[in-house]
Formats: sequence, structure tokens, C-alpha cells
Amino acid sequence: MHKITLIFGDGIGPEITEAVKTVIAAAGVDILWDVQEVGQKALKAYGNPLPDAAIESIKANKIALKGPVTTQIGNGFKSINVTLRQTFDLYANIRPVKSLPGVKTPFTGIDMVIFRENTEDLYAGIENVINEDRVEAIKAITRKASRRIAERAFEYAHQNNRKKVTAVHKANIMKKADGLFLEEVRKAADKYSDIAYDELIVDNACMKLVQQPQKFDVIVTENLYGDIISDLCAGLVGGLGVVPGMNVGEECMIFEAVHGSAPDIAGKNIANPLALLMSAVEMLKAIGETEAADSIQSAIYKLLKEGKCLTPDLGGSATTSEVAQELCRLVAN
Repeated sequence: MHKITLIFGDGIGPEITEAVKTVIAAAGVDILWDVQEVGQKALKAYGNPLPDAAIESIKANKIALKGPVTTQIGNGFKSINVTLRQTFDLYANIRPVKSLPGVKTPFTGIDMVIFRENTEDLYAGIENVINEDRVEAIKAITRKASRRIAERAFEYAHQNNRKKVTAVHKANIMKKADGLFLEEVRKAADKYSDIAYDELIVDNACMKLVQQPQKFDVIVTENLYGDIISDLCAGLVGGLGVVPGMNVGEECMIFEAVHGSAPDIAGKNIANPLALLMSAVEMLKAIGETEAADSIQSAIYKLLKEGKCLTPDLGGSATTSEVAQELCRLVAN
């Protein structure tokens, strides 16, 4: 039996997380879910959106599946996602982006993986109020963080028969900060002669991503660029509802959907559970449940290809619960 921390999250989080639990159970995986309250409910109940109990649970179990959590804009508590990544040193945010059967977009043949450094850059949250008219945010780039995300990207490419790694940067302007990042990526590239390597300035990379996304294989980049690029790439294959996400460190891993909590549709039973389920597939692979992971992945592809049981964001009229039930049927068959 696997013991895994489960965070239902805010907004649509409880609905899609329950759906994912149901499908995983149908695949026959024996999991003891260690449920922890995080987010707005935790703030009301404990005065803390990220209680110590949740931290200790993740620390003990090493693996967590997390529904979306609301991040307040402009004020309020610090992003829980950022806090979790920094607390557990989850330095690699890994987002596979792949064209899916039945999901119509202007593009086909996309199959890339984005490696985003996850702990520093502007997301370190170092902001100084100089005066009432001026605020300065500090971009922190370190050699250690740059080295390990670069090495992780190249090691992944090597192990998974990927052909090319592209470093995305803005070293033409931030010569020292992004220059340091590139220094470490180039060192990693030198260790893997079997992997082609190139570099793109971030604005040029964004243009090329919407012109010929099929030419990208593995992308490695800094935190802010990675956040923006990964959402852009999700749009190329159907949106945030059909791409998985994982945050990986040396000791812990947190698997999550990359979309938000969508409070405007919370409680309506129309939210798409596929992104979180795809993230759970990656989680199952990580804990050695490859047969169940493959079974669920196959069921997702059949569901999308048939196109008969899809949530409104994918052009259908099915409810979250109906999608979960159909996936359970496909897994059983």
C-alpha cells in the first residue's frame, strides 16, 4: 500500500480530486490517502492557509497529489504553490505538453517537455518598497539552482530518447543573471554529446513556439520564463485542462494540475478533471504503478478520441462525475 498526501484544494479542487481518486481506485491501485486541508478552508479553520500538519504530512509521505489552490492577487498570503516548492526544495517543475487524440487545435505532432527552475528568480519574492512611487523586485539566479535544473533536463533527455534540449533565456539584456544560467546549461550540454543543444532568447522562443512547436523537444529555462512558456504551450494542445504538472526535488514530489481553482464554476460539477488525472498518471509512474498508469492513460486517450463524454471546456456537455464514471468503465475494459 502507498501512503500519499492528498490536498483537495479550493474552488473546483474538491470535485476534480474526488474524480481522480475514483479513477485511480478503479485501476486497482492500493493507496492510503492522507488528506490535508490547504488553502482558503484551512485559512478559515486554522488561520493559516498552509498548516503545519500539511507540511509534516508531505515531509513524511514524500509524495503528494494536490488540487488547485487559490492565489490571491496583489495582496493577501503568499502563493501556496511557491511556498511548497521552496519549503521542500522542489527545484524542477516538469510539464509534458503533447498533442492529444480528439482535441482539435491548429497544431498536430507536438511532443515536448518543459523543465522550469522552480525555487528562485523573481519568484523568490524579494521585493523592496523604496518609496511610495517605487518598488524593486530582485531576480535571484544561483549557480547551484541553474546547474541542477540543467542536469535534470539533460538526464531526462538522455534516458527518454529525446534528441534536443533548448535553453530559453534573456541573456542579451540580463547578461550576468541569465548569463550565469547559460553557463551552467552549457556545462551540462558538454556532458551529453548524444543530445543536440541550442539556445533561444525568450521572446524569439515564444514566436517560434506558435509558428513551429513541433521542432521543440526538451526546453530548460528559468522560473518566470518557464511559467509563461508552459501555459503558452498548453494552449497549443488544448489548454490547461489537458496538461499535467509535477514538482520534483531530491526528497519529495508534488503532482498537480497547472490550472487555477476556477471559483466561477466551483460546485457546478462541470470542471475538467483530466489535467489532475494526467498528473496522477505521472505520480503512479513515479511510485512504480506503471501498469495502472498505462491503463489510465489509455482510457484518457480513448475518452478524448471518442469525444462522447467531455466537459464543456472541451466542447462537450458531460459533468465531472460522468467523465469519471466513463473513465472507470474504460479502465475496467
